[in-house]
Amino acid sequence: MSHVRADLAPSLRFANPRDIVIAAVGETVEDVGKAVAWLGDDKVAVHDDCFIFRHEQNPKFISYCLQTTALKAEKNKYVARAKVKRLSSESLAKLRIPLPPLDEQAKIVDILDRFDALVNDLSSALPVEINARREQYEHYRDRLLSFKMAA
Repeated sequence: MSHVRADLAPSLRFANPRDIVIAAVGETVEDVGKAVAWLGDDKVAVHDDCFIFRHEQNPKFISYCLQTTALKAEKNKYVARAKVKRLSSESLAKLRIPLPPLDEQAKIVDILDRFDALVNDLSSALPVEINARREQYEHYRDRLLSFKMAA
């Protein structure tokens, strides 16, 4: 809350650490229902068109569950498809998330975090590697195809 003007704070909504913030509206069906676990140490101001899900589960586990293909398909059944797509609190409440014990949630989160780190490392490294191979190719192509002219 350190970046919120004191006179505005009473009129704002705040997510607490470990809460899940879920988008209630969006331009596309895919945008609606996107969720993020708030892992900060302080409260954070949240837009009025977001849901705040308070729980006693592993926040990253809940966030990962809300990204699954199955839950996205389930959510898509409930999105109101007007000009601005919207998910109601009643519809959101119909979504069911599997809840294994907390220690199993932590193991699943650890595995998914490692996969996420690997994918992100590959995504950032691949363009650099592709560029290096392209430069290497151009170097050898130019060397192999440069002939001294006979005088």
